[in-house]
Amino acid sequence: MNVDDVIRERIEQARIKAEREKRRREELAEARRIGVARRHAAKLRRLAEAAFDNTVPAASGA
Repeated sequence: MNVDDVIRERIEQARIKAEREKRRREELAEARRIGVARRHAAKLRRLAEAAFDNTVPAASGA
């Protein structure tokens, strides 16, 4: 194995690592996006239920 082979192998390993990290970031971003959408939907459901109960306190707290 000469120096060029070693360098080529290191470059290949770095490329594989970068692809793996990119895929992981994309998966995390997708999970975050889904989580935000679910929390938003849950909040809207709670607000809608509270509006029908007519028990939501006034903004002034009175």
